[in-house]
Amino acid sequence: MIRVLIVEDSVFMRTLVTDILRNDPEIEVVGDAPNGIVALERIRELEPDAITLDIEMPRMNGLEVLAALQGMEKKPKVLMLSSLTEKGAYLTRKAMESGADDFLLKPRDIVQAKDIGMDLVAKIKSLFFIPPSARSEDGEGEEAERIVLVGSSAGGPPMLDRLLSSMNGRVDAAVVITQHMPPGFTAPLSERLNRISVLPVKETVNGEPLIDGRVYVSKAGYHTMIVGDVNETGKAIGRVVHSRSPPLHAVRPAVDVTFSTAARVFKSDSLAVILSGMGNDGGEGAFMVKKAGGQVIVCREQDCLVYGMARSALERGCVDRVVPLDAIARNIMEFSSAAGVPHAG
Repeated sequence: MIRVLIVEDSVFMRTLVTDILRNDPEIEVVGDAPNGIVALERIRELEPDAITLDIEMPRMNGLEVLAALQGMEKKPKVLMLSSLTEKGAYLTRKAMESGADDFLLKPRDIVQAKDIGMDLVAKIKSLFFIPPSARSEDGEGEEAERIVLVGSSAGGPPMLDRLLSSMNGRVDAAVVITQHMPPGFTAPLSERLNRISVLPVKETVNGEPLIDGRVYVSKAGYHTMIVGDVNETGKAIGRVVHSRSPPLHAVRPAVDVTFSTAARVFKSDSLAVILSGMGNDGGEGAFMVKKAGGQVIVCREQDCLVYGMARSALERGCVDRVVPLDAIARNIMEFSSAAGVPHAG
């Protein structure tokens, strides 16, 4: 049983989070607190395993709570609840640097609030079931000759946790993840994933070459395009180019942009993976990967919060296989091997 304390100044959010967590038999809500001062008292009194922590609160904010927790002998895991604003993105980045274990974006309204339940429960559990990775030094690495493209949206971050924590050994491909998020939030997402992944994870940088065995998270606010280039030795390589062209499917970054541009460069050495997500983004890009000779897999519906993106690819008839979430890492490893033939199961 995971014992959780809710720290939040909004009565609505306290009630929402409490109701969601109490519906899971593996989680016990042991109490709540309206600000950081009360939270520290209740943490010492109740000794919770984890806390959900609002960043912006009166009297003592979330960053100040994190600083106080560093001096505690037995401190709980911390899931930050972040507002969807530029200031929220900055404070979330600071919170992750100050010791927070993960973050969850707060819903904009009551309609969106109904959709965060699965993400919230999954993130609480992942704090305990997905430990930090032990990784050796990254090394220089070779320019990638294969690419793995991952697209996700609503429900995607907890799935990315499980996917990257399941990767092991050498991956002879670059992995590019395009996750729908507001500007500013893909940096803390990358930092979170880097803690639990055997492969090094970073946010994309405009102009950088793609390197084998590294994971790149498309920077929010830009489309991540993959373009062909030639390095100083004359070898053909793939390179990241950020574009501020208009949003596609009302999002930027769009999965379709990354998938389609990468397919033109890597052709049959491309594997597209679609996880949970709302809407049609990813369907056209997956079709382009298949048309170029690459392979497409989607996660099965029962493992996804929303199945819109995966269904969009399935409706285009371009999907090679539908697999459980826990099988995707092995599919990627097999694709990046010499055989390059992933299979289901």
